[in-house]
Amino acid sequence: MSEAGFRLLDVSVIHASELRKNYGDFAAVDGISFDVAPGESFGLLGPNGAGKSTTMRMIGGTLLRTSGTLEVLGLDPETRGPEVRASLGVVPQSDNLDEELRARDNLIVYGRYFGLPLSYLKPKADELLEFAQLTEKANAKVNSLSGGMKRRLTIARGLVNEPRVLLLDEPTTGLDPQARHILWDRLFRLKEQGVTLVVTTHFMDEAEQLCDRLVVMDHGQIVAEGSPSSLIKQYSSREVAEVRFGSERNAAMVDELRDLAGRIEVLPDRILMYADDGEGLLEEVHRRGLNPVTSLVRRSSLEDVFLRLTGRSLID
Repeated sequence: MSEAGFRLLDVSVIHASELRKNYGDFAAVDGISFDVAPGESFGLLGPNGAGKSTTMRMIGGTLLRTSGTLEVLGLDPETRGPEVRASLGVVPQSDNLDEELRARDNLIVYGRYFGLPLSYLKPKADELLEFAQLTEKANAKVNSLSGGMKRRLTIARGLVNEPRVLLLDEPTTGLDPQARHILWDRLFRLKEQGVTLVVTTHFMDEAEQLCDRLVVMDHGQIVAEGSPSSLIKQYSSREVAEVRFGSERNAAMVDELRDLAGRIEVLPDRILMYADDGEGLLEEVHRRGLNPVTSLVRRSSLEDVFLRLTGRSLID
Protein backbone atom coordinates (compact mmCIF):
# COMPACT_ATOMS: atom_id res chain seq x y z
CA MET A 1 0.00 0.00 0.00
CA SER A 2 1.30 3.48 -0.82
CA GLU A 3 1.82 6.10 1.87
CA ALA A 4 -1.03 8.07 0.30
CA GLY A 5 -3.20 5.00 0.73
CA PHE A 6 -2.31 4.81 4.41
CA ARG A 7 -3.75 8.29 4.90
CA LEU A 8 -7.22 7.53 3.57
CA LEU A 9 -9.54 8.07 6.49
CA ASP A 10 -11.99 5.39 5.43
CA VAL A 11 -9.36 2.70 6.05
CA SER A 12 -7.81 4.17 9.19
CA VAL A 13 -8.00 2.24 12.43
CA ILE A 14 -6.51 5.29 14.17
CA HIS A 15 -7.05 8.87 13.02
CA ALA A 16 -5.49 11.84 14.80
CA SER A 17 -5.85 15.44 13.70
CA GLU A 18 -4.18 18.37 15.49
CA LEU A 19 -3.94 16.20 18.60
CA ARG A 20 -2.66 18.15 21.58
CA LYS A 21 -1.94 17.52 25.25
CA ASN A 22 -0.88 20.41 27.46
CA TYR A 23 0.29 20.41 31.06
CA GLY A 24 -0.06 24.05 31.98
CA ASP A 25 2.08 25.98 29.51
CA PHE A 26 3.98 22.85 28.46
CA ALA A 27 2.84 21.06 25.29
CA ALA A 28 3.72 17.38 25.69
CA VAL A 29 1.98 16.67 22.36
CA ASP A 30 1.82 19.71 20.14
CA GLY A 31 -0.80 19.42 17.41
CA ILE A 32 0.15 16.17 15.65
CA SER A 33 -1.81 14.48 12.84
CA PHE A 34 -1.48 10.94 11.51
CA ASP A 35 -3.45 7.89 10.36
CA VAL A 36 -2.81 4.19 10.90
CA ALA A 37 -4.14 1.61 8.43
CA PRO A 38 -5.45 -1.88 9.28
CA GLY A 39 -2.65 -4.44 9.54
CA GLU A 40 0.04 -1.76 9.46
CA SER A 41 2.99 -1.68 11.82
CA PHE A 42 3.20 2.01 12.68
CA GLY A 43 5.97 3.57 14.73
CA LEU A 44 6.42 6.65 16.89
CA LEU A 45 10.17 7.26 16.92
CA GLY A 46 11.91 9.75 19.15
CA PRO A 47 13.95 10.29 22.31
CA ASN A 48 12.56 10.16 25.82
CA GLY A 49 10.26 13.14 26.35
CA ALA A 50 9.28 13.45 22.68
CA GLY A 51 5.59 12.80 23.42
CA LYS A 52 5.38 9.19 22.27
CA SER A 53 4.01 7.64 25.49
CA THR A 54 1.60 10.54 25.98
CA THR A 55 0.22 9.90 22.50
CA MET A 56 -0.18 6.20 23.27
CA ARG A 57 -2.08 6.94 26.48
CA MET A 58 -4.51 9.18 24.60
CA ILE A 59 -5.05 6.44 22.00
CA GLY A 60 -5.73 3.96 24.79
CA GLY A 61 -8.23 6.28 26.44
CA THR A 62 -6.31 6.55 29.73
CA LEU A 63 -5.36 10.21 29.21
CA LEU A 64 -7.66 13.03 28.16
CA ARG A 65 -6.50 15.18 25.26
CA THR A 66 -6.44 18.97 25.50
CA SER A 67 -7.74 19.48 21.97
CA GLY A 68 -7.87 17.96 18.51
CA THR A 69 -9.59 14.95 17.01
CA LEU A 70 -8.82 11.33 17.84
CA GLU A 71 -10.66 8.25 16.59
CA VAL A 72 -9.74 4.63 17.30
CA LEU A 73 -11.66 2.07 15.26
CA GLY A 74 -14.07 4.88 14.41
CA LEU A 75 -14.74 5.75 18.07
CA ASP A 76 -13.60 8.57 20.31
CA PRO A 77 -11.61 6.92 23.14
CA GLU A 78 -12.69 9.64 25.58
CA THR A 79 -16.43 9.09 25.17
CA ARG A 80 -16.38 5.41 24.12
CA GLY A 81 -13.45 4.26 26.22
CA PRO A 82 -14.72 0.80 27.27
CA GLU A 83 -15.61 -0.11 23.68
CA VAL A 84 -12.24 1.08 22.39
CA ARG A 85 -10.26 -0.72 25.10
CA ALA A 86 -12.18 -3.94 24.42
CA SER A 87 -10.55 -3.99 20.96
CA LEU A 88 -7.09 -2.88 22.08
CA GLY A 89 -4.16 -4.80 23.45
CA VAL A 90 -1.73 -2.78 25.55
CA VAL A 91 1.91 -3.54 26.35
CA PRO A 92 3.08 -0.79 28.74
CA GLN A 93 6.62 0.52 28.94
CA SER A 94 7.19 -1.25 32.27
CA ASP A 95 5.98 -4.77 32.93
CA ASN A 96 3.14 -4.69 35.47
CA LEU A 97 2.55 -8.41 35.84
CA ASP A 98 1.41 -9.91 39.13
CA GLU A 99 4.73 -11.23 40.42
CA GLU A 100 3.13 -13.64 42.88
CA LEU A 101 0.92 -15.36 40.33
CA ARG A 102 2.01 -18.06 37.93
CA ALA A 103 2.52 -17.14 34.29
CA ARG A 104 -0.64 -18.90 33.13
CA ASP A 105 -2.74 -17.37 35.91
CA ASN A 106 -1.62 -13.88 34.90
CA LEU A 107 -3.27 -14.41 31.54
CA ILE A 108 -6.46 -15.88 32.95
CA VAL A 109 -6.93 -13.21 35.64
CA TYR A 110 -6.30 -10.43 33.12
CA GLY A 111 -8.84 -11.95 30.73
CA ARG A 112 -11.48 -11.88 33.46
CA TYR A 113 -11.23 -8.06 33.48
CA PHE A 114 -12.72 -8.21 29.98
CA GLY A 115 -15.53 -10.44 31.20
CA LEU A 116 -14.21 -13.40 29.22
CA PRO A 117 -15.37 -16.83 30.44
CA LEU A 118 -13.00 -19.44 31.83
CA SER A 119 -14.12 -21.84 29.10
CA TYR A 120 -12.47 -19.44 26.64
CA LEU A 121 -9.55 -18.30 28.80
CA LYS A 122 -8.07 -21.66 29.78
CA PRO A 123 -7.34 -22.86 26.23
CA LYS A 124 -6.51 -19.28 25.16
CA ALA A 125 -3.88 -19.01 27.91
CA ASP A 126 -2.22 -22.21 26.71
CA GLU A 127 -2.28 -20.93 23.12
CA LEU A 128 -0.69 -17.61 24.13
CA LEU A 129 1.98 -19.27 26.27
CA GLU A 130 2.95 -21.37 23.28
CA PHE A 131 3.02 -18.26 21.07
CA ALA A 132 5.29 -16.53 23.61
CA GLN A 133 7.54 -19.60 23.89
CA LEU A 134 6.65 -19.93 27.57
CA THR A 135 4.78 -23.24 27.67
CA GLU A 136 7.41 -24.77 29.96
CA LYS A 137 7.05 -21.77 32.31
CA ALA A 138 3.25 -21.94 32.55
CA ASN A 139 3.31 -22.85 36.25
CA ALA A 140 6.31 -20.72 37.18
CA LYS A 141 5.77 -17.63 39.28
CA VAL A 142 6.47 -14.41 37.41
CA ASN A 143 9.18 -13.34 39.85
CA SER A 144 11.26 -16.32 38.71
CA LEU A 145 11.19 -15.34 35.02
CA SER A 146 13.93 -13.50 33.14
CA GLY A 147 13.36 -10.00 31.79
CA GLY A 148 12.82 -11.30 28.27
CA MET A 149 10.32 -13.89 29.46
CA LYS A 150 8.39 -11.27 31.42
CA ARG A 151 8.26 -9.07 28.34
CA ARG A 152 6.90 -11.91 26.19
CA LEU A 153 4.35 -12.74 28.88
CA THR A 154 3.24 -9.09 28.96
CA ILE A 155 2.71 -9.21 25.18
CA ALA A 156 0.81 -12.49 25.51
CA ARG A 157 -1.38 -10.89 28.16
CA GLY A 158 -2.13 -8.00 25.80
CA LEU A 159 -3.45 -10.50 23.25
CA VAL A 160 -5.86 -12.31 25.55
CA ASN A 161 -8.89 -10.41 24.20
CA GLU A 162 -7.83 -10.94 20.55
CA PRO A 163 -7.31 -7.21 19.93
CA ARG A 164 -7.50 -5.61 16.53
CA VAL A 165 -4.81 -3.10 17.55
CA LEU A 166 -1.81 -3.78 19.80
CA LEU A 167 -0.13 -0.77 21.44
CA LEU A 168 3.51 -1.42 22.38
CA ASP A 169 5.30 1.26 24.41
CA GLU A 170 9.09 0.78 24.22
CA PRO A 171 8.67 -3.01 23.93
CA THR A 172 12.34 -4.04 24.19
CA THR A 173 13.82 -1.49 26.61
CA GLY A 174 16.19 -3.24 29.01
CA LEU A 175 16.41 -6.48 27.04
CA ASP A 176 19.62 -8.07 25.80
CA PRO A 177 20.10 -8.49 22.01
CA GLN A 178 18.97 -12.12 21.95
CA ALA A 179 15.78 -11.36 23.86
CA ARG A 180 15.07 -8.41 21.57
CA HIS A 181 15.29 -10.57 18.45
CA ILE A 182 13.00 -13.22 19.95
CA LEU A 183 10.49 -10.50 20.73
CA TRP A 184 10.76 -9.04 17.23
CA ASP A 185 9.98 -12.49 15.82
CA ARG A 186 6.81 -12.73 17.93
CA LEU A 187 5.70 -9.30 16.71
CA PHE A 188 6.36 -10.22 13.07
CA ARG A 189 4.08 -13.23 13.55
CA LEU A 190 1.31 -11.02 14.92
CA LYS A 191 1.63 -8.70 11.94
CA GLU A 192 1.35 -11.68 9.60
CA GLN A 193 -1.93 -12.53 11.35
CA GLY A 194 -3.30 -9.07 10.52
CA VAL A 195 -2.94 -7.41 13.92
CA THR A 196 -2.27 -3.67 13.67
CA LEU A 197 0.82 -2.71 15.67
CA VAL A 198 1.53 0.74 17.06
CA VAL A 199 5.04 0.90 18.48
CA THR A 200 6.92 3.60 20.34
CA THR A 201 10.67 3.30 20.47
CA HIS A 202 13.88 5.25 20.70
CA PHE A 203 15.85 2.41 19.10
CA MET A 204 16.38 3.15 15.42
CA ASP A 205 17.19 -0.46 14.54
CA GLU A 206 13.93 -1.55 16.15
CA ALA A 207 11.96 0.98 14.13
CA GLU A 208 13.66 -0.17 10.92
CA GLN A 209 12.94 -3.82 11.75
CA LEU A 210 9.33 -3.50 12.89
CA CYS A 211 7.71 -0.52 11.21
CA ASP A 212 6.12 -0.25 7.77
CA ARG A 213 5.82 3.48 8.37
CA LEU A 214 6.64 5.84 11.19
CA VAL A 215 6.62 9.40 12.37
CA VAL A 216 9.69 11.00 13.90
CA MET A 217 8.73 13.04 16.97
CA ASP A 218 10.69 15.71 18.81
CA HIS A 219 9.44 18.10 21.49
CA GLY A 220 5.86 16.92 20.99
CA GLN A 221 5.79 17.53 17.24
CA ILE A 222 6.08 15.35 14.14
CA VAL A 223 9.17 16.39 12.21
CA ALA A 224 9.02 13.69 9.49
CA GLU A 225 6.81 10.84 8.31
CA GLY A 226 7.34 7.89 5.97
CA SER A 227 8.73 4.40 5.67
CA PRO A 228 12.17 3.85 7.22
CA SER A 229 13.79 3.46 3.80
CA SER A 230 12.10 6.54 2.35
CA LEU A 231 13.12 8.69 5.32
CA ILE A 232 16.73 7.54 5.06
CA LYS A 233 16.73 8.21 1.33
CA GLN A 234 15.18 11.66 1.80
CA TYR A 235 17.23 12.91 4.71
CA SER A 236 20.56 11.09 4.54
CA SER A 237 23.18 9.66 2.19
CA ARG A 238 23.63 6.01 1.33
CA GLU A 239 26.65 5.56 3.61
CA VAL A 240 28.29 7.16 6.62
CA ALA A 241 32.00 7.20 7.40
CA GLU A 242 32.69 7.50 11.13
CA VAL A 243 36.12 8.74 12.18
CA ARG A 244 37.61 9.36 15.60
CA PHE A 245 40.71 11.47 16.19
CA GLY A 246 40.34 11.60 19.97
CA SER A 247 37.99 13.74 22.04
CA GLU A 248 40.46 16.64 22.13
CA ARG A 249 41.09 16.66 18.36
CA ASN A 250 37.73 15.87 16.75
CA ALA A 251 36.42 19.44 16.55
CA ALA A 252 39.77 20.74 15.33
CA MET A 253 39.83 18.27 12.41
CA VAL A 254 36.48 19.32 10.92
CA ASP A 255 37.97 22.04 8.68
CA GLU A 256 40.37 19.46 7.22
CA LEU A 257 37.47 17.19 6.32
CA ARG A 258 34.71 19.58 5.32
CA ASP A 259 35.32 19.53 1.56
CA LEU A 260 35.21 15.70 1.43
CA ALA A 261 31.53 15.24 2.28
CA GLY A 262 28.32 17.04 1.53
CA ARG A 263 27.39 16.87 5.21
CA ILE A 264 29.41 16.46 8.40
CA GLU A 265 28.13 16.03 11.96
CA VAL A 266 30.42 16.40 14.96
CA LEU A 267 29.48 14.32 18.00
CA PRO A 268 31.38 14.33 21.31
CA ASP A 269 33.21 11.08 20.49
CA ARG A 270 33.32 10.99 16.68
CA ILE A 271 32.81 12.77 13.36
CA LEU A 272 30.15 11.54 10.92
CA MET A 273 30.78 12.10 7.21
CA TYR A 274 27.89 11.46 4.82
CA ALA A 275 28.56 10.19 1.29
CA ASP A 276 27.37 7.68 -1.30
CA ASP A 277 30.81 6.03 -1.28
CA GLY A 278 32.02 5.80 2.30
CA GLU A 279 35.04 3.60 1.52
CA GLY A 280 36.25 6.04 -1.11
CA LEU A 281 35.83 8.89 1.33
CA LEU A 282 37.91 7.09 3.97
CA GLU A 283 40.63 6.36 1.43
CA GLU A 284 40.87 10.10 0.72
CA VAL A 285 41.06 10.86 4.46
CA HIS A 286 44.09 8.54 4.73
CA ARG A 287 45.65 9.89 1.51
CA ARG A 288 45.68 13.30 3.16
CA GLY A 289 47.63 11.85 6.05
CA LEU A 290 44.94 12.67 8.60
CA ASN A 291 45.05 9.16 10.15
CA PRO A 292 42.05 8.84 12.49
CA VAL A 293 42.48 6.68 15.60
CA THR A 294 39.51 4.53 14.48
CA SER A 295 37.28 4.54 11.42
CA LEU A 296 34.40 2.57 9.94
CA VAL A 297 31.86 2.75 7.13
CA ARG A 298 28.20 1.85 7.67
CA ARG A 299 24.90 2.38 5.92
CA SER A 300 22.77 5.34 6.94
CA SER A 301 20.13 4.69 9.61
CA LEU A 302 17.19 6.44 11.21
CA GLU A 303 19.64 7.75 13.82
CA ASP A 304 21.18 9.84 11.02
CA VAL A 305 17.74 11.02 9.95
CA PHE A 306 16.96 12.18 13.47
CA LEU A 307 20.34 13.89 13.78
CA ARG A 308 19.68 15.72 10.50
CA LEU A 309 16.19 16.81 11.54
CA THR A 310 16.86 17.83 15.14
CA GLY A 311 20.58 18.38 15.47
CA ARG A 312 20.87 15.82 18.24
CA SER A 313 21.13 12.09 18.71
CA LEU A 314 18.22 9.85 19.63
CA ILE A 315 20.07 8.87 22.80
CA ASP A 316 20.66 12.45 24.00
